[in-house]
Amino acid sequence: MFKSQYLQKVYSGVEARNPGEKEFLQAVREVLESLEPVVAADPKFEQNGVLERLVEPERQIFFRVSWVDDNGNVQVNRGYRVQFNSAIGPYKGGLRLHPSVNASVIKFLGFEQIFKNSLTGLPIGGGKGGSDFDPKGKSDGEVMRFCQSFMTELSKHIGADTDVPAGDIGTGAREIGYMYGWYKRLRNEFTGVLTGKGLTYGGSLARTEATGYGLCYYTEEMLNCMKQDSFKGKTVVISGSGNVAIYATEKATQLGGKVVALSDSNGYIYDKNGINLDVVKQIKEVERGRIKEYVNRVSGAEYHEGCSGIWTIKCDIALPCATQNELDEASAKALIANGVIAVAEGANMPSTPEAVEAFQKAGVLFGPAKAANAGGVATSALEMSQNSMRYSWTFDEVDAKLHDIMVNIFHNSYNASKKYGMEGNLVAGANIAGFEKVAEAMIAQGISY
Repeated sequence: MFKSQYLQKVYSGVEARNPGEKEFLQAVREVLESLEPVVAADPKFEQNGVLERLVEPERQIFFRVSWVDDNGNVQVNRGYRVQFNSAIGPYKGGLRLHPSVNASVIKFLGFEQIFKNSLTGLPIGGGKGGSDFDPKGKSDGEVMRFCQSFMTELSKHIGADTDVPAGDIGTGAREIGYMYGWYKRLRNEFTGVLTGKGLTYGGSLARTEATGYGLCYYTEEMLNCMKQDSFKGKTVVISGSGNVAIYATEKATQLGGKVVALSDSNGYIYDKNGINLDVVKQIKEVERGRIKEYVNRVSGAEYHEGCSGIWTIKCDIALPCATQNELDEASAKALIANGVIAVAEGANMPSTPEAVEAFQKAGVLFGPAKAANAGGVATSALEMSQNSMRYSWTFDEVDAKLHDIMVNIFHNSYNASKKYGMEGNLVAGANIAGFEKVAEAMIAQGISY
């Protein structure tokens, strides 16, 4: 229950309008709970109906995606784009291609994106999209035909100054390339309408590494500021083995940590000597294989079926980088019992509310996704800037900007938690810091907005 009648009314309205959408309701509840002291301190948010407007997407687009597989059979998937909030800039958020995609997942991701994008300090609003199409096991031709069909409809609703999608789970360089090529053909224009593009046609250096690197920059600043500590000499466990996990592993190692475990949807590997990232990159980026193949190439490594067991490995720092709600209360308690000192989220909402509460009660440093994994969208916005200028920065220039953005996100969140009497609660701090900027913009633009 909320202390504020206003917040309770807003949440009850969301529940009534979105029955059964558990991911979306979970995300909304977590944000609204954090905003209790903000709403209590200033009546203008209620007077201007800010929260009622904030929890309702400005636009939701659902559409059929028909394509033909290599056997000549017609396949049908569902496409989504939720344009959630454009108060501070064009909608910005990735396209997720995964069988788990549904309206609730896309709305939860789009809602989170509002605050994440606000935290970057860059002029980008919140949106998200995708499809229940699964690119795994599909040929290049099948992926291309799906992407072209998907973009045929999506192209009507996006643009460089309207909505700029990016990659996400299942949407890598191949998929972005096919989508961008088809958009360009349909619209007869070469604009920065998608980010995560290849370097030969408008992409940004460091974009591939950005989410994983940014996660580690945030975690390092959190450790430094709140514990006068660092990655140096720490044992690190990272779930996932996709783009975020791979580059979080790379940066954590560069910062002096030893990453000993990675996972995929089938199970996890443990290498007490430290993960050999070159082997992982070969398996995942070149061969598109399964993580269990690692043990056939690195002696002494172990593979275990099932994902949740990864959190029983003793570590100092845990970085969940796989998918939503992967880290539950039991896993959190296992990490706490084994002495974890810091957890930062590389995936979107990978920790359940019960897990987050357990970490906070135990005094574990906890960096929420909307702050800790904002490096990807921040660098996407830097790609948009480069596209607008028809210019490219060097890797080091982009990396330096990314580092500064992540450090600022930590401090803005930390300062907001302090301002409202919750010092060190970075979940509340991130929500409040992200909310205040968007809310002020919404009020300034009038109720009709």
